[in-house]
Amino acid sequence: MLDEFEKPLWEQGIRGIAGIDEVGRGCLFGDVVAAAVILPQGLVLEGVNDSKKLTEKKREALYWQIIDCAEAWSVARVDAATVDAVNIKQAARLAMKQAVASLGVQPAYLLVDAEKVDVDVPQEAIVKGDARSQSIAAASILAKVTRDRLCRDEWDKLYPDYGIAIHKGYATKLHREKLLAHGPSPMHRQSFLGKLFAEQQALF
Repeated sequence: MLDEFEKPLWEQGIRGIAGIDEVGRGCLFGDVVAAAVILPQGLVLEGVNDSKKLTEKKREALYWQIIDCAEAWSVARVDAATVDAVNIKQAARLAMKQAVASLGVQPAYLLVDAEKVDVDVPQEAIVKGDARSQSIAAASILAKVTRDRLCRDEWDKLYPDYGIAIHKGYATKLHREKLLAHGPSPMHRQSFLGKLFAEQQALF
């Protein structure tokens, strides 16, 4: 059961527990995306798990189930320019903060995947939280599906030379080859590329 963190809070009478997670921290391209989700007390969603452990088809199906039954949910994005300006850790935290602020209801407690959110709400950072808390896992699914759709439906069309729909902005062999062939796009994270190009040059 993925309610080991939610259950004690419910037993203390705490309602409105929001799970928070982000996706895209390790990407070379595009926004970092965070989600916040408040699920009804006692709800068990079959199949909800860390989004990385689910197939794309399963994530898409669960995405609609989660938003259908959630008491509140939101998704927020922080762009590559901001990642370069403030660093990825701060950008991910900013996306999480924006997701919490966009919930539309004030959560009573936050369960966060291995991070601290800069809001005045009691919270717990849980290492590997997306595999241990249903609330965080639900947030990871919303964030992952949102970002994958952006890669496939928007960003790949904006920058068709890079294969964004295939690798989702991660540093795969294909992506590195495309970067070397075409140079970075305006949506690439410049702060991530110096090391990559240095490594490539060392090979030749």
